[in-house]
Amino acid sequence: MARGSLLGVDTGRGVMPAYAAVPDTPAPWPGVVVLHDFTGMSEDLRSHADWLAGEGFLAIAPDLYHWGGRLRCLRTIMRELGVRHGRTFDDIEAARRWLRDHDGCSGAVGVLGFCMGGGYAIALAEGHGFDASSVNYGGCPSDARDWLPRACPVVGSFGEKDWSPLGARAGRRLDDLLTEFDVPHDVKVYPGVRHGFMNDPAPQDQSLFLRFLARVSGMRYDETATTDARRRIVAFFDLHLRRGPHPAP
Repeated sequence: MARGSLLGVDTGRGVMPAYAAVPDTPAPWPGVVVLHDFTGMSEDLRSHADWLAGEGFLAIAPDLYHWGGRLRCLRTIMRELGVRHGRTFDDIEAARRWLRDHDGCSGAVGVLGFCMGGGYAIALAEGHGFDASSVNYGGCPSDARDWLPRACPVVGSFGEKDWSPLGARAGRRLDDLLTEFDVPHDVKVYPGVRHGFMNDPAPQDQSLFLRFLARVSGMRYDETATTDARRRIVAFFDLHLRRGPHPAP
């Protein structure tokens, strides 16, 4: 059984809470930074880190809301996503460095995110030191054509009935661009599946506002699609994160 625990990561601006899950298989392990959706640090996020550790990946899930309230942080997060740098990117870099500095890490590090976190996962695919990216209903930025040719390998999962800007249309555009630029990728749009299909939030993590937002967005967990998406992610990460030593950038 993978072991998970809460810890603090030095960001240069203070200590960021994070949840780390360590595999019970012999080291070294590839690392994965797991990025939350709008909910923030939650039982669902920790379960994703535990799942990855159970598959042999050293996983860390940072709390990107640690320095302020959800709405205050979100204003910064949304602004920074558009320019692909800023405080939140620095926090994610601190989590990536925590993995690279861990005695059990092989040196290869991927990033995986959901919704808002999926937006970060694709924004981080170029120029941020990651060896693979898993984008789960995280959209496809309007300027992606400018930098996707230099992106790391990308695995993406989207819902066919996700009509948000992060959903099926964005997934198909991402697939087309990655194909055009010959970037290794595996992008799948799941038939009949809605937004947020890999997130199964616990009741204690759902405020009235978050329940309202989930209803408006059409978010619905889908166990069958989640099982398949997880299988594809693990296979993709196995291929791109376990290929020998990765020198530190």
